[in-house]
Amino acid sequence: MTTKTGQEAAEAADEAEEVTRPVWARIAGEPGEEGEEGHLELDEYASLDATALRECLVQGDVAAPELADTARRALARVNDALNALTIPPLDPALDANPNGRLGSVPFLLKDSAPFARGLPFSLGSRSISGAAAAADHPLMRKFRDCGLAAVGQTTAPEWSLSFATESLRYGVTRNPWALERSVGGSSGGAAALVAAGAVPLAHASDGAGSIRIPASCCGVVGMKPSRGRTTPSNPALRLPGSSGPPTAGAALGVDFAVTRTVRDTALLLELVTEPGFPTPAPAGTSPLRVAVTTASWSGAAINSEVAAAVTAAAEMLEWIGHRVTASSPTLDADDIRDGAALGFLAAGQQILAAPVQPRRDLLETVSRSVLDATLALSRPQAEASLAAQARVTRAVQGFFAHTDILVTPTLAQLPPPHGTLDYNRPRDRGGPPLQQVQSWIDEMFEFGPFTAAFNIAGNPAISLPLGHSVHGVPIGVQLVAAWGRDELLLDVAADLERAMPWKNRLPPIFVS
Repeated sequence: MTTKTGQEAAEAADEAEEVTRPVWARIAGEPGEEGEEGHLELDEYASLDATALRECLVQGDVAAPELADTARRALARVNDALNALTIPPLDPALDANPNGRLGSVPFLLKDSAPFARGLPFSLGSRSISGAAAAADHPLMRKFRDCGLAAVGQTTAPEWSLSFATESLRYGVTRNPWALERSVGGSSGGAAALVAAGAVPLAHASDGAGSIRIPASCCGVVGMKPSRGRTTPSNPALRLPGSSGPPTAGAALGVDFAVTRTVRDTALLLELVTEPGFPTPAPAGTSPLRVAVTTASWSGAAINSEVAAAVTAAAEMLEWIGHRVTASSPTLDADDIRDGAALGFLAAGQQILAAPVQPRRDLLETVSRSVLDATLALSRPQAEASLAAQARVTRAVQGFFAHTDILVTPTLAQLPPPHGTLDYNRPRDRGGPPLQQVQSWIDEMFEFGPFTAAFNIAGNPAISLPLGHSVHGVPIGVQLVAAWGRDELLLDVAADLERAMPWKNRLPPIFVS
């Protein structure tokens, strides 16, 4: 047995007192201590997820105005390096229910739609100027109800139709892990600022991978819920020449969020789920049937470090006790591309139906192609693309009849240098507009071939930051479950978070 010296005993007592002091006292400092009284210290703030920050508020360890001010200071600390905000931080934050389950937790909104009443929006486009949302988006009403306090708006590429967050309106959004590399897209501003510790979670949307791809590039958690679980981010396509209701097939987009922890993702999903969404019976305790693949349906080459991260995740699931086999759905790459293109044209119809039309001369190259393809779309073209979507959906649904979880890369490659995916590089200029759009999607699928199939089929899918490359950038691993099995997907994600934690991996650009 060893005996502490007087000095060691005093130090131990001080350490114990430090642990038992309220969080607010530890992070703000007592009067006379270093630090700004009445403010969270940035390192403590950035270490807490939304669930923990809400607990601080409930316990009285911090007040809502101070928390919002800390978030604004955090944004100011990192945004010059990242270029991820479209407007200065909001002061005060947008109104929200302070007594909600996430009451007064700082949050960011994506510039992807007229989303919050009175908030300016541009959709990442020079062609929209001086516009503000006339009313709250249905999901924004849910965000307000659960208490999220929006303190800023994040960058997105024009119309959110790129896997890179680069636009002529806002320039390049940079990756906190490596400033010269892409943050992915289209929710790149959201993912960059969550990764940098500026906020614990942020609004994002996903029409072909736009939540999961930035999550992979920036090392955060990005989930696309099941179709119908949350409010869709774009309407369904109206068939050319049809006076009937839009067809549901092309409504590929989902609005949700990026976070730093699985528990925040699970809590937010619970809070924003649409009324009446069916909840399947629990999966039970038997080992899950897990399939794993590192082969893309498009034939895109897979980086060896990406493949290794997927293999490590699969091996961990096997160690946990699940049955893991090498398998994947049999999908046609052209069907995925054509189905995704129809989702782009549904967005084009939404733009064309807006009260204020964009100035064509200020649109970027792919956006002009999308508008032209939307205007030129024939009913046979639309029906052929809907048939492609149906084939993808049948194949995916059939696969999950005998599989619980599919594990894939989120991306085929590490985050590329800026400009690799160039929204304004001329492509197939002599071909018909739809061919130009398809060519752009083919180019994006060389980088991100694994995500869009599950927008088409409607399955829940999540990217987890389970790998890290020798170049110092994160590697996302995608998990997919059957439609409606969002809770099962989150349970498995939480198991991997405990077994392969990422909490202490921080990027060079971080608020503290």
